[in-house]
Amino acid sequence: MGHSDILNALKPELKRNPLARSTCAELHRLASLAEPLVRQRPRPTEDWIRIANTLDSEGVSLWNTSASARDDDTEDGRATIAALRLAGFRLIEAGLEPKPGVESNYTNYSRGNKVFITTVTALMHILQLASKAGVSLAGSGNHDTAAHVLACAAQYEEALKKAEDPEEQHASSRARAIVVYYSSRMEAASTRSSGNAWREDNNTVAEFMLQKIIGKRYPAALLRLMRPRLENEYLALLLPQDRGSLASKLLEIGKALLRAGSRVTDVTLRGRRAGDAVKWLQKAFTVLEYLDEASSPGKGDLKKSILRSLSRAYFLSSSEDEENLVRAETTLNELASSMDMTELTSNEHQQLQWMKIAILKKRKAPQPVLLEAFQSIVNHMKLTEGNVTDVLQELRSLNQEHVLVTAVHQRCLQRCIEAEDNPLASGHVDRLILSLIFHCSKDIDHSRAMKDLDAAFANLANAEFELSRTSATACLTLLWQFGDRLYQAKRWPAAADWFLAGTHQLFAAVSKLSDSRCLRKAALCYVQQGNFAQAAAVIRRAASDEAATHYVKLLVAVHEGAKPIRAVKAMVTASDFNHKMLMLATRLANESDMKTLLLSVLEELLETVKAGDNPDITPEAITLVRCIIRLLVKLLGEPGCHQTQLVPVLVRHFKTAQALVQNLDPRTNAALISRDISWLWRTAYNIAVQGCAEWEDSLECVSDLFDIARQLLECYNDSALTDVDVEIPIHIMEASFAAIAGRGLAEPMQALSEDIAVSKKRIRAVIDSTKLLDAEDITRVESFIQVLHVFEAEILCKLKDWERLLPTIKDAMQSEVLAADYFEAITDILWAEQDCPVHVLLTALEAILHTSLDRSSLSIDKFARWLRAICMMLLSRNTAADRAKAIGYVEQAVHVLENHGTETDSEAYPMDERHWLLGTAYNTGIECLHASSLDEAKRWFEASSTVCRFIPNGNERAEKVETLPSASPHIITKDALDIGNLLTAAGALYNPLRRSARLNLVASPSFCLTQRLCSSFID
Repeated sequence: MGHSDILNALKPELKRNPLARSTCAELHRLASLAEPLVRQRPRPTEDWIRIANTLDSEGVSLWNTSASARDDDTEDGRATIAALRLAGFRLIEAGLEPKPGVESNYTNYSRGNKVFITTVTALMHILQLASKAGVSLAGSGNHDTAAHVLACAAQYEEALKKAEDPEEQHASSRARAIVVYYSSRMEAASTRSSGNAWREDNNTVAEFMLQKIIGKRYPAALLRLMRPRLENEYLALLLPQDRGSLASKLLEIGKALLRAGSRVTDVTLRGRRAGDAVKWLQKAFTVLEYLDEASSPGKGDLKKSILRSLSRAYFLSSSEDEENLVRAETTLNELASSMDMTELTSNEHQQLQWMKIAILKKRKAPQPVLLEAFQSIVNHMKLTEGNVTDVLQELRSLNQEHVLVTAVHQRCLQRCIEAEDNPLASGHVDRLILSLIFHCSKDIDHSRAMKDLDAAFANLANAEFELSRTSATACLTLLWQFGDRLYQAKRWPAAADWFLAGTHQLFAAVSKLSDSRCLRKAALCYVQQGNFAQAAAVIRRAASDEAATHYVKLLVAVHEGAKPIRAVKAMVTASDFNHKMLMLATRLANESDMKTLLLSVLEELLETVKAGDNPDITPEAITLVRCIIRLLVKLLGEPGCHQTQLVPVLVRHFKTAQALVQNLDPRTNAALISRDISWLWRTAYNIAVQGCAEWEDSLECVSDLFDIARQLLECYNDSALTDVDVEIPIHIMEASFAAIAGRGLAEPMQALSEDIAVSKKRIRAVIDSTKLLDAEDITRVESFIQVLHVFEAEILCKLKDWERLLPTIKDAMQSEVLAADYFEAITDILWAEQDCPVHVLLTALEAILHTSLDRSSLSIDKFARWLRAICMMLLSRNTAADRAKAIGYVEQAVHVLENHGTETDSEAYPMDERHWLLGTAYNTGIECLHASSLDEAKRWFEASSTVCRFIPNGNERAEKVETLPSASPHIITKDALDIGNLLTAAGALYNPLRRSARLNLVASPSFCLTQRLCSSFID
């Protein structure tokens, strides 16, 4: 297939966009077919000229097609352009005349119209086509074909250099064509050199071509006079736009080398590549340096681009040559000076400043110089998220330069404050303040860091800038995090400063929630430091309605030696109180060995537990009460304790324990509860026993403890899963008795009377239900009941409840083991009461006598005196029944007198009572005789006659008794009067028994009544 057929087949394909890969292959095939025509050109004939014109026309068409695809910078696009240019070049080359004359008819490839051109012109055009085709092929990666095309271009370049132009009409155009060729060779070689494979020979070729273009510098006027023409005159002969294009090409080569070097990981090799780029960029600047602005409108922008790339190349190559850092800075300064004021806010200016900062950092410039560069960026940058991010990221690499970084942060914050019209400024402030906090946390100079933070916060606050809740929370989180870190490192003052920074008015959006927390954290730091005064001053600033604040106050008070109990109570009453705080306070008090504080904390904890509605926590409450009681016992055991204050508290907590035990859920672990109850009753009982001897000012509390012990004993007895100890019932009775026996008359009488009755029933119930009591226990328990009888009688006497008192006395008389002393005590009580009815007193006295007679438990002396009192009462009624009962008592006395009437007997019947018996019996007999009650009088006279045997001169008196009634009833009146006087004196000397102090009984009554009764019977 010939080239004509290929062209015909390609024309429809060339209309496609993009071209298919097969089309590119066909274009290369077309070029290969056209190439032999150049070497084997026939003689110019009409047919050949027609064919040559066709080849030239088709080549121009293909070349122009490549121009339309120039915008496609993809790999396939570059390959397509290269294939079109290669095919176009080969067709145009094949259409040249074999031996062109001075004037030839040739088609212009670029415009398509017929012109007359010279041989020099044809060579210039074909040289430029070959150069551009070679560059395109090299750019698409087809280096072998590019080298082949450029080799052809070298032949044209040599021919062009030899071509004569006597008038130098084409000097500038020829120079342009040759420069295009050199630059193409240079660009192709540099393209290979900037690839992944470094080729020293390729770079040498590129530099050689560059040197051929640049050469030495000569003024253009001088170059015109110099002969022979030198190669370095090409640059001077180029038009301004051509020199600008050459400078652009050199710039692109330098930038390509920079890009290739940036992909290299080896630092040394990267520096070398950058050094190579410096050479090209310097040449680009040299080419552009002497251009006139008027003739080259784009010179300024191109110069800026060259300077930017050159400064970057200097910077990257500074690893090989440190002086390049200075050159880079100088280049940037020159570039900055070329900008006007309107460009200071442009991205280009910002990029220059960033590059300057990178250079300054690398050459370790002093802080003022760096700060000036940063301030230039901050002052002219737009407040966008990207720009702020760039500043913050750059500052992170300068953490060691604390003053610099802080100053830049503060300048950025000031810019945000000034940008009131920017709605995004607040968001930038959030990021900047967070970054500043983080940076200050890394400063080894703590005081400087705090001053910097305070200055930044104050600057924002003075500008009335308010952080949002989210931003304020984020800042506080950082402050607390750094404070906690210092706290863990035991740097207490520094940690406190970080926490106190969170109380600044800048965080007003969340101050109600955060200030107290910050102050508490700071106070804790001062506590750890031991600066308790400072801690107290700080915590006083916190809100007083938060439980945590009061806990910290408690902590401070404990260490400061103040009164911490008030803080505990305030903590409990706070709305956000949590019982875990009390657990912490308990631990604190225990570790501090502050028993009083621990007691207060435990009490509040108990109240918290009791306030809960969960019944399952009752066992925990009981355990807590046990702890409180144990602590109180320890406090009571300390010397100098406030016993009068602690004892009521102890009783109150025992009552609490008793209430908790009674309210226990039946589902509660019985074994666990039984153990707690056992401990409680034993402790209460033992403390009460100890209190009997030690609590002189709190004896009423002893009774309360015994009563609580009794109730706990009953609960323990009821909740036991197995048989209880035989001692438990005995302890119940003892506790019940002691609880009543210790009660005083200052308590409500009626309630006390009822309690005594209940206690007696309780003791009797235990006696009746328990078969394990031995004789000794029974005797002791009966004595309890006897004492309770006496106590009850005393209470009823005070109440003047005589109707209830009689059953009490009769109930006491039924006791099998009741001793006469108890009846005597009851009688003493009744005798001392002026309002006591006679029949009640008489009943008591009779009970004494019956007891003494039945059990022989009363002494003769007491028997004689109580008998006289009974008889006097009975005789004072002066009824037959009473006199009959009285004579019975007198006869009983006579019987006792017969058994204990000897004068030497220590238990002898008292003499004064004997005289009283004699006088009373005789006088009563006289009264009965006068009343004609002969039988009764006889009994009285017989009794008096018997008594006469046991008194001095009794026989004489007996004779008078036996004879005088028949002679004269008044014969012994004087003697009787003597006896009455004697009895009265004896009554005055009577010293009654008093109740024992342990039973707390009243004193024995006086015998005024006895005296009155005696005198009433004596004439």
